[in-house]
Amino acid sequence: MDLDALKQELNQRLATDHAVRSGSDLGALLKGKTSSLLGKLKRSLLIEIGCCIFFILLMTYICVATNHWSLRLYFGTFTVLMFAFGILLYYLYRRTLLLDQQATSIKKNLQDYVNLLQEFVKRYFQFTMALIPICITFSIVLSNADPIHIPEAEKLAVKLFTAKWQLHVFLVVYMLALAISVYYFTKWYLRKLYGKYLDELKKCIAELED
Repeated sequence: MDLDALKQELNQRLATDHAVRSGSDLGALLKGKTSSLLGKLKRSLLIEIGCCIFFILLMTYICVATNHWSLRLYFGTFTVLMFAFGILLYYLYRRTLLLDQQATSIKKNLQDYVNLLQEFVKRYFQFTMALIPICITFSIVLSNADPIHIPEAEKLAVKLFTAKWQLHVFLVVYMLALAISVYYFTKWYLRKLYGKYLDELKKCIAELED
């Protein structure tokens, strides 16, 4: 059998296979595809929950170990925020579990879940961006109220900066660079962790509509 004849036979088999599939068969295939995507999303959420728990424990340790009230207040505040964020992540994880176990109305449930996940990603990004100026302002206020002297850092600063304005310029540039880095990292991170799965879930919804 030559190559053209082989291609023709394969095309005929594929066309016949598609024709004999019932609506329920196609629905089952889409359900399996959706379950696979939700499984990947669950793993992503578990990674985030694990990171959240790690940072809560780390910041709690700093609060207990430090002798500076400013550090206790700073890390204590963000421990509370991180705990609240962890609850939100767990809620989203539970919604993912329930959707994966749902036997009926998968299209509506998928649409509801996509809307929820989109809103979560949007608020996640906004929350992260809002934290940048808050963290900077909070740290400046607390460092002025309760200065922490690190001899090695102070000696290095004296060597690098001959005037006080140079240090101020460096800090401003550093904070701007940090803010820009966090902005692009957060966009990449959310896309990597949730964006591609959102696109796939939307494709599943489109296939179910067809």
